[in-house]
Amino acid sequence: MKFIFYLFSIFCCLCSCAQSQNISGRPDAVRIGAQFARNSTIGRVAAVAVLAAVNDINNDSNILPGTKLDLHMHDSSCNRFLGIVQALQFMEKDTVAIIGPLSSTTAHVLSHLANELHVPLMSFSATDPTLSSLEYPFFVRTTVSDQFQMTAVADLVEYYGWKQVTTIFVDNDYGRNAISSLGDELSKRRSKILYKAPFRPGASNNEIADVLIKVAMMESRVIILHANPDSGLVVFQQALKLGMVSNGYAWIATDWLTSYLDPSVHLDIGLLSTMQGVLTLRHHTENTRRKSMLSSKWSELLKEDSGHSRFLLSTYGLYAYDTVWMLAHALDAFFNSGGNISFSPDPKLNEISGRGLNLEALSVFDGGQLLLEKIHQVDFLGATGPVKFDSGGNLIQPAYDIVSIVGSGLRTVGYWSNYSGLSVISPETLYKKPANRTRETQKLHDVIWPGETINKPRGWVFPNNGNEIKIGVPDRVSYRQFVSVDSETGMVRGLCIDVFVAAINLLAYPVPYRFVPFGNNRENPSYSELINKIITDDFDAVVGDVAIVTNRTKVVDFTQPYVSSGLVVLTSVKRQNSGGWAFLQPFTIKMWTVTGLFFLIIGTVVWMLEHRINDEFRGPPAKQLITVFWFSFSTLFFAHREDTRSTLGRFVIIIWLFVVLIIQSSYTASLTSILTVQQLTSPITGIDSLITSDVPIGFQVGSFAENYLAQELGVAHSRLKALGSPEEYKKALDLGPSKGGVAAIVDERPYIELFLYQNPKFAVVGSEFTKSGWGFAFPRDSPLSVDLSTAILELSENGDLQRIHDKWLASDMSSMSQASELDQDPDRLDVYSFSALFLICGLACIFALAIHACNLFYQYSRHAAEEDPAALQPSASDGSRSLSRRSKLQSFLSFADRREADIRRAAKEKAAGLGGSGGSMSGVSFTSSGSGSTTASC
Repeated sequence: MKFIFYLFSIFCCLCSCAQSQNISGRPDAVRIGAQFARNSTIGRVAAVAVLAAVNDINNDSNILPGTKLDLHMHDSSCNRFLGIVQALQFMEKDTVAIIGPLSSTTAHVLSHLANELHVPLMSFSATDPTLSSLEYPFFVRTTVSDQFQMTAVADLVEYYGWKQVTTIFVDNDYGRNAISSLGDELSKRRSKILYKAPFRPGASNNEIADVLIKVAMMESRVIILHANPDSGLVVFQQALKLGMVSNGYAWIATDWLTSYLDPSVHLDIGLLSTMQGVLTLRHHTENTRRKSMLSSKWSELLKEDSGHSRFLLSTYGLYAYDTVWMLAHALDAFFNSGGNISFSPDPKLNEISGRGLNLEALSVFDGGQLLLEKIHQVDFLGATGPVKFDSGGNLIQPAYDIVSIVGSGLRTVGYWSNYSGLSVISPETLYKKPANRTRETQKLHDVIWPGETINKPRGWVFPNNGNEIKIGVPDRVSYRQFVSVDSETGMVRGLCIDVFVAAINLLAYPVPYRFVPFGNNRENPSYSELINKIITDDFDAVVGDVAIVTNRTKVVDFTQPYVSSGLVVLTSVKRQNSGGWAFLQPFTIKMWTVTGLFFLIIGTVVWMLEHRINDEFRGPPAKQLITVFWFSFSTLFFAHREDTRSTLGRFVIIIWLFVVLIIQSSYTASLTSILTVQQLTSPITGIDSLITSDVPIGFQVGSFAENYLAQELGVAHSRLKALGSPEEYKKALDLGPSKGGVAAIVDERPYIELFLYQNPKFAVVGSEFTKSGWGFAFPRDSPLSVDLSTAILELSENGDLQRIHDKWLASDMSSMSQASELDQDPDRLDVYSFSALFLICGLACIFALAIHACNLFYQYSRHAAEEDPAALQPSASDGSRSLSRRSKLQSFLSFADRREADIRRAAKEKAAGLGGSGGSMSGVSFTSSGSGSTTASC
């Protein structure tokens, strides 16, 4: 026992010596650098937080035992060049890590230096999303990337239903790259940035005012502001002067605004008055123990940091505090893994030394790669919440507060997290539940928008600062029921105009507009040129009988169609006489053949079923043949006088009479239609026959039919003839192709229906070979086209659209046009239409014949056994076998031809004769002979 205790004591001593050796192997101090800009809000807060973190770590024996953090700080005063020089000074003095810089622009430059010298660059405020760990592995972002902030902004835009936004941003790496990320996120949600308004860093008030004037001329009223605090505040001041922070506008400022306002002890009421109703974001941090401790001693920390005014702790201060703790945990793991603080000369710098620059003083941190790995592996609960990196080098659980500026303060209206999207519940609560980003769960509290209204801004106005929009209308000279312009008063009226006005009146907001006629008042204008006026910004919209076709939808947006349309073929027709053989037209030749064949089949089947039991189906062969024909065709008129006695025969007749009833009714209806309805004929049967011919084709002036025929269908331009009015239509069709007219006209159905109403002697041949409609045209991505589409659907549902149609077009026009349509090849009744009936009837016949045959064979087998039992025995010789087969066949046919009653009577007589013989052999032989003679006599 004493021996075991002795060994245990030795083991403890060895462990103690090893531990003391490990701790003693650590340096007494580790040099770290920190770069701030004390003249900035973030820099002032971060400097105090970093000093507090270093002091807490150096006084905590549980972290870095035996080693102190030796912090060296530089103030760059927001000067990018000075920040680069200060970073080089850090590298000259064997610094293992640098906390900073504040600026994303400076971080881009210093990241190249950090990559070369293997010194981790840990920034708590450089949020540029392009500062990725792939390109800059030694750049460590210890705050949330703007990639997530722009995702939150895009979710806000989608939540409020806005489709277009305007962005105002500072034109540097911080601003450009964040707005580029916002554009990507908006496109995922089928929204977009309508206009980008950059301004240079340090822009003057006048320069920013000029940018805002351009923004005010844009259609979008949703403005995303991503800037630095100094320039961002100027934007709001100038926007207020221009009336841009008012009713109808929606402003979303990124987290730069809360980073400026949160540290303020007393908010400036005058400053807040410039941004009333603005939404902004703030980094969301959990209420942790370290956060509470740091907040409670913040006032004392400010006293130690003499020479500066009072300010409050902000989220960037918390991230700066956690950054120092992150480095401390990484250094602790670095030393535990056997890491040493050592530096080596950079051979690349030695090649260019001695040229006036002290580059040989810069050295590579040998343990930089190991320290970087330990930084990415940290996992602890900091002042902001859980501190841990994901595989992409970003902090886990990125989240923001959604803040509204109202009155004299800030009000949190919700939260955004990458886990659950928008919510009124804090993210740390939602982390405990399964992720749910359905539309129903995305919620925010009510917001008071600019103009002190709780009504969500529409998000857009008409271009030119909401002035009345110019709407182009075609100045038609024909078919003026659809749209017309009074040459004297300039008044625009018609079906299309009434639909537009009715739809505009249904919108929830006023739309100032002005109709501008397009055309020369001599012929219909070109609708392609009219659409191009939208592209060239001559018109803000086009209202009229504009067909929605493919090439137009590529350049403009259309509303929901309010009139159905499509191209049809109009041609001259001649009346077709019925003729003396019209009674044969209802059925095709095949139908006549199959019907006649079934009459004969039914007659034959009934004869076979009735022949043995019905005297009306017996007699000489000629009489029976006549009976079959007579019975078959008399069923057509239900005039058959032969009675059917067998059950199977009646079954077949019932089914056949039902088939005859259907055929007879169909024939009567078709023949009535042929003899009473006017039949028209034309050599043109449709668009296919028109294309294959070489006859001239007419089209309406200005219509898309010309390009469609030439480009899509390959019709030669020499065959196409422009026609400008219904009178020209009529004249060209009357003349025909031989006298300088046209054989047919291709035009849209609404025009053709109006023409046929006044000229019923013409007709539409074939079917409508394109499907389209008429709609109102707007510039691409115009929100007004979406709202008007909804209004048109409402007009259709409440019946107003039909009432407008009836007001301008004759109520009986549709029936007139339908009567004028020519079916060049009317459908005749074919076998296919009755195939199911014929199939049922055929199966019934087969079923009845099968049962009849089985019954007949059964009766014959019994009869043969009673007549001659020896005949059923097999014969010995082939000759006798062949003779036996012929005799059996003759016997079976003779049996099948005999009346069933006669066979039964003979069987009864035979049975009676056998009973009278007393059972003697001679008597049996006589009776059999007698029976045979009796059978022969029958």
